[in-house]
Amino acid sequence: MTLRLIIALTLGSVAFGAHANGSIDAGKQKSQTCQACHGADGNGIGITMYPILAGQHADYLRKALGDYKSGARVNPIMAGFAGALSEQDIADLAAYFSSQQGPLVELNADPAK
Repeated sequence: MTLRLIIALTLGSVAFGAHANGSIDAGKQKSQTCQACHGADGNGIGITMYPILAGQHADYLRKALGDYKSGARVNPIMAGFAGALSEQDIADLAAYFSSQQGPLVELNADPAK
């Protein structure tokens, strides 16, 4: 019984890992719809109402898209787009946009550095 549990947990974590790690190349191909508002590389189109996605943390992007999909985050336009995405689509898009150079910077807590 213990061996079965270990095998099940191992296989489950492998399957989860496949969805947690997106493909940058696949995300770029899937980002065509996003480009109208967020720009080709996620740096926007010059209209401030559309968030910049480039350089955002992948975890944040996955969470935001998942929340739009589930309705936990309300935006009729994004709900329509996100509702059609699979978990792998979301992971791929997050991988792509997080890999892009953007204006976002991480502030160092130590001002001496």
